[in-house]
Amino acid sequence: MNLRQIKTKDQIELKKVYFDSIQSLDENIYSQEQKKAWCSQAWDNPNFDKSIIQGKGWLLCEQGVIIAFALRYPENKISLFYCKGKYQRKGYGSRILQKIENEAKKEGLDSLSTEASLISYKLFLKNEWELIRKEKVIINNIFFERYKMFKIIR
Repeated sequence: MNLRQIKTKDQIELKKVYFDSIQSLDENIYSQEQKKAWCSQAWDNPNFDKSIIQGKGWLLCEQGVIIAFALRYPENKISLFYCKGKYQRKGYGSRILQKIENEAKKEGLDSLSTEASLISYKLFLKNEWELIRKEKVIINNIFFERYKMFKIIR
């Protein structure tokens, strides 16, 4: 596995990882309607592209194919964090998360925050992140639960 910084030219491939990650989720956790609304954010939410273009992030490649990525945007928030379905639960997310945390620490940041999904929430907890609160949001008229989280990294 090759770990490298994200470049603007990776944008389309990152969206493929995003779609694969969401579509592979168990329908007992997220309904088809929720997955459709969530996927639409790659096109409907201007902050998605802004995160990729202006954010700082890392990705993992296997034989030249991007399998996972995470981005900070703004600099103290993990705004996007996705892994293709067949690569989930194999330690790749933790590897990227540790890299993101280490880079933020090198840049002088004291803490990071995120809004974690029902899936990524467990990964963040495993990596010593703390829960601020559970919250409900609406995306394209569909309700979602997520977890506002943070970690002191200094």
